[in-house]
Amino acid sequence: MRNFGKSGKIAVEGEKRLTIRQEEEKDYAQVYETVRRAFAGAEESDGNEQNLVCRLRKSTAFIPELSLVAETEGKIVGHIMFTRLKIAGTEQLALAPLAVLPEYQKQGIGGKLIESGHQIAKKMGFRFSVVLGHPSYYPKFGYRPAAGFGIKCPFDVPEECFMTATLQKADRLEGTVVYPPEFNIG
Repeated sequence: MRNFGKSGKIAVEGEKRLTIRQEEEKDYAQVYETVRRAFAGAEESDGNEQNLVCRLRKSTAFIPELSLVAETEGKIVGHIMFTRLKIAGTEQLALAPLAVLPEYQKQGIGGKLIESGHQIAKKMGFRFSVVLGHPSYYPKFGYRPAAGFGIKCPFDVPEECFMTATLQKADRLEGTVVYPPEFNIG
């Protein structure tokens, strides 16, 4: 069950109370460690996702309302960040990174972070969110190969790993993604 409080926090009731809320400056150290630990054993990781979060926070691509944490019993157990990018001269979103502490994975926390982020992004008027991610995970949350929407990746990746989700009623957006320089692409 979800309760939307006046504070903008989303409380998900279950065995342990999980709160999804906007990240605050006081969370930065915990978020850094959460992201580092979440990606420590990942095959596709370069080991720098936590540093990417720090760079993005200092950039013009950063959207504070779309940097969210999952918290239980006062502990941050997950983090998601959506930042601005450009497609065909329009401002859209990149989902990167999504991190959940290893001992909290496979409990639905990542999905709750994605869904909460999508709800906020829709209210803010964004049309598309792109992600470079696992093709068996992200489709559960509406992500499909971006090529089907006319959206191209600026570098060579397997088509099934470069995905987009439509956040508003939208069919296509022909163009190549231009990531913010903080992603260090190219």
